[in-house]
Amino acid sequence: MKRIGLDLRCLLSIGCFILILSFMGGCATFRGKPPEVEKPKPEVSKVETPPLQQVFPNFIAVVAREGDTFSSLASKYLKDPSMDWFIAEFNEMETLTPGQPLIIPLKPYQRGGLTSKGYQTVAVLSYHHFSLDRTERLTVTKSTFEEQMKFLKDRGYRVITLGQFFDFLEFKGQIPKKSVVISIDDGWRSNYDIAYPILKKYGFPATLFVYTDLIVGSEKTLTWDLIQEMANNGMDIQCHTKTHRNLTKMEQKESFKEYFEAIEKELLVCRTMVKKKLNIDVKYLAYPYGDTNPLVNELLKKQGYQGAFTIKRGSNPFFIHNYRVNRSMIYGDFDLNQFERNVTVFTEESLK
Repeated sequence: MKRIGLDLRCLLSIGCFILILSFMGGCATFRGKPPEVEKPKPEVSKVETPPLQQVFPNFIAVVAREGDTFSSLASKYLKDPSMDWFIAEFNEMETLTPGQPLIIPLKPYQRGGLTSKGYQTVAVLSYHHFSLDRTERLTVTKSTFEEQMKFLKDRGYRVITLGQFFDFLEFKGQIPKKSVVISIDDGWRSNYDIAYPILKKYGFPATLFVYTDLIVGSEKTLTWDLIQEMANNGMDIQCHTKTHRNLTKMEQKESFKEYFEAIEKELLVCRTMVKKKLNIDVKYLAYPYGDTNPLVNELLKKQGYQGAFTIKRGSNPFFIHNYRVNRSMIYGDFDLNQFERNVTVFTEESLK
């Protein structure tokens, strides 16, 4: 029985093998149209698209895309859309179009505004009173102030903060080529009623130098609440002393000791009051009448002030003395040509 079982298995295996061979033979003798063999396609050389961004240690090379602006690029690469000027000035461009290659600098490239042709200067403008229609030496009308601010905007000036200005003086940072600082002295009500809304309209920062004895909330003066409102909306608040006395002159029958103590009090009380009322750490002072001397300068340093302003007319290079910064008073009878002469931004002087 075992023998018969093995023979059957062998016959089955042989039969299967013969069937497979027959099938293969049939396939081999098939007379139909042979299948088409796909011919290899000729290789097409690929044109490499240049990358839209290439990163280097101090800059990024990019190609502008649809919808890009200097502000959007500054926001993306510098984390600050207001640094649009930083990119535009480096590339010497005023407009941006898709496909345009440009460089995004990652570090300041022109500290101090120095070039082979000269150096950058910054005007610090000084205002006092404002009125609807009355013009006096220290009073600028609403329409005139509006016209001056529009002039700055239309001509491409950039109004910067005191912090940015002193970074420029100390060689810490770079500022726009056409930079200007706006300051207002004392603390009159017209600063809030007239100047403040116009500054907000144009998006300009400004500094209010207050002498604290004036802030009594009368019909003509500011209140601390109004100053707080302005501070909350971009107005920088700094000191103009306590009483607005001339810091360089001894009063009649005042001993040197009394004078010294009085000047210390003028500087300290103003700084302390601003901190108490507004929780602002004062860093800068505008000298009453624009006057100072070496003693006042040293007392300022002792009390933590980082800079101070005169009323000497002229723009400021980075090498101006930090405690003798120029400011140009803007008078009520200035026309636009006179105003423009006070916002010079460059001094030509060959440095070769």
